Amino acid sequence: MTTVLKSPQEFKSWRKNIKGSVGFVPTMGALHAGHEELLKKARKENDVVVLSIFVNPTQFNDPNDLQKYPKTWEQDLAMAERNGVEAIFYPQYEEMYPDKYRYKVSENDYSNLLDGQHRPGHFDGVLSVVMKLFNVVAPTKAYFGEKDYQQMTLIKGMVESFFMDLEIVPVPTVREKDGLAMSSRNTRLTAQQRELAPAIYKSLTESKSAGEAALKLENLGFVVDYVTDIGKRRFAAAKLGDVRLIDNVEI
Repeated sequence: MTTVLKSPQEFKSWRKNIKGSVGFVPTMGALHAGHEELLKKARKENDVVVLSIFVNPTQFNDPNDLQKYPKTWEQDLAMAERNGVEAIFYPQYEEMYPDKYRYKVSENDYSNLLDGQHRPGHFDGVLSVVMKLFNVVAPTKAYFGEKDYQQMTLIKGMVESFFMDLEIVPVPTVREKDGLAMSSRNTRLTAQQRELAPAIYKSLTESKSAGEAALKLENLGFVVDYVTDIGKRRFAAAKLGDVRLIDNVEI
């Protein structure tokens, strides 16, 4: 039976009685098979598994995107129980931001590239909420999907910079059979858009250059934010209608 804890105070008093290693999977809910992979890995490597579900308003630069973010509590709870999750941390905004977001965590280099360039303030919101979650949950290991590669890299850097006592564990991107990276946002695609969406992965893997991949997507009707190579990875963000999709592959 999974325990649901709704405030930092409630969670911390539960946490005091926990012995052994704690694997933590932070999410915004609307869980899918990609999240399940994170839970399975956490279950395999730890004595106790904690999942958090919190749709974090401070990382949304577009209020409409926040309003439309899917909420699927019953399915999320079922997935947690199926994977032997001991506790779900399920707070509200007031609980997580008693200071009304006066204090925040910022990174001023890598966060300005890629998504940071197109979503002002997004990574401040991500890093701030993840720092808060780590302080409440006190995990041994925390699990993040490589689909959000930039986010994962920034969180890893934050943990190292602030001497936080936990390990960040990357988990490879989980894809649909047609190659589309699994994402909670995929549920908002129309049937026609869903048919087109796998072209992101296809263009990233089959193009000789980032420019060629971007051109292919534009010709198919995507509105491209960026396709860029950094180090040994190719990153992309593109919109179909009002749904923004991101992906990255090793090159």
